[in-house]
Amino acid sequence: MLLTIVAFIVALGLLIAVHEYGHYRVAVACGVKVLRFSVGFGKPILRWQRKGSPTEFVIGAFPLGGFVRMLDEREAPVAPEERHLAFNTQPLRARAAIVAAGPVANLLLAVLLYAAVNWSGVEEPKALLASPVADSIAQQAGLRGGELVVGAALGEQDFEPVRSFEDLRWTLTRGALDGDSVRLQLQPERGQTLRELVLPLEKIEAREADAQLFRKIGIVSPWTRPVLGELMAGGAAERAGLHPGDLVQRVGASEVVDGGQLRELIRASGHSGQAPAQLWRIERDGRPLELTVQPDVVQEASGSVGRIGAYVGAMPEMVNVRYGPVEGLWKGGERTWEVSVLTLRMMGRMVIGEASIKNLSGPLTIADYAGRSAAMGLTQYLAFLALISVSLGVLNLLPLPVLDGGHLMYYLWEGLTGRSVSDAWMERLQRGGVVVLLLMMSIALFNDLTRLFG
Repeated sequence: MLLTIVAFIVALGLLIAVHEYGHYRVAVACGVKVLRFSVGFGKPILRWQRKGSPTEFVIGAFPLGGFVRMLDEREAPVAPEERHLAFNTQPLRARAAIVAAGPVANLLLAVLLYAAVNWSGVEEPKALLASPVADSIAQQAGLRGGELVVGAALGEQDFEPVRSFEDLRWTLTRGALDGDSVRLQLQPERGQTLRELVLPLEKIEAREADAQLFRKIGIVSPWTRPVLGELMAGGAAERAGLHPGDLVQRVGASEVVDGGQLRELIRASGHSGQAPAQLWRIERDGRPLELTVQPDVVQEASGSVGRIGAYVGAMPEMVNVRYGPVEGLWKGGERTWEVSVLTLRMMGRMVIGEASIKNLSGPLTIADYAGRSAAMGLTQYLAFLALISVSLGVLNLLPLPVLDGGHLMYYLWEGLTGRSVSDAWMERLQRGGVVVLLLMMSIALFNDLTRLFG
């Protein structure tokens, strides 16, 4: 719990500080007088001011936002000799640059964070495929399990190398949410050429990037040996006499070739609401054994499934994914662009009802993932920060009046018509923007509570 709180506060503080620093740095560069730079709201818990600087730096008690207060005639009277330092007197291009600098700073931070992950390297599962889910798109396309994916491409794009299972999952996610097919290059058997295979993911009506999406695709996990790990006391596995380290070779009439297939067989046994007893053939310490196993039945959102109360499948084969200085930075920029485009597309699809509003996440989910990623190590935490930084940058560029994108919308109008938005219209738009933003925040908070406590 403490790690989650600390990781959440550090994440928010860093991302907000970078966002506001973008506004601050460009404002100073444009000759605007900055009165206060604040990370957080409420009562200041720390404040300081550099000698000779007009800016007061503040850390507030509530780290859920921040602001940069500039000299502005619309907020308070400005002395004639300082009028040229006021924000509202600056040329249109300067005002637009100052407003855009916050979201741009978040996107640049994401590039650097993704690059840092690429440079440091991360251990990820090898893109060796487990047996596909029965009747899934992957099985219908001809995958059987055990194939090594070495390249992938969206639609008719060129193939990109697949270095890990996470690379493959990202490509599949983009293909499913974009309604596009994914072409795979599979490592050939000895003496053969590269084999290509097409997954027609446009057949899936993907509304959420969740576990059910990958079950529809059929590629859920990397290949693992079908061995049993830790057993739960009193579970079906312990009752049947199974031991940790048992290698499962057959369940009923089905030959077992990998851990993913074994998990699917166990889950499928409970679909009728009552799991039948199954004859399992296993190997223990080099000796074959046959045991009768009757899985327990539990209820999930998708229906009744079987469980045996044991960790199923060995750890997958891992690879270290690391890039050089230039390639790592380039890949960081590519990933930032891809996540930004995917985020915008998902938001657009939610507006027109083609994607579920369950994709919206709020502070509780962010805090939960902050704690989980921090527990997994620095590299995973940096990747999490990069993702949230992209989301913050993209969100602030939306054309909502209370966000940076709304102000840019005003400046676009001013640039096209030669006159600024009237005060009356400004007030109406601000009110409408607040309503939309509060609605989005309410939905996100509801989704948080549903995920965490539902």
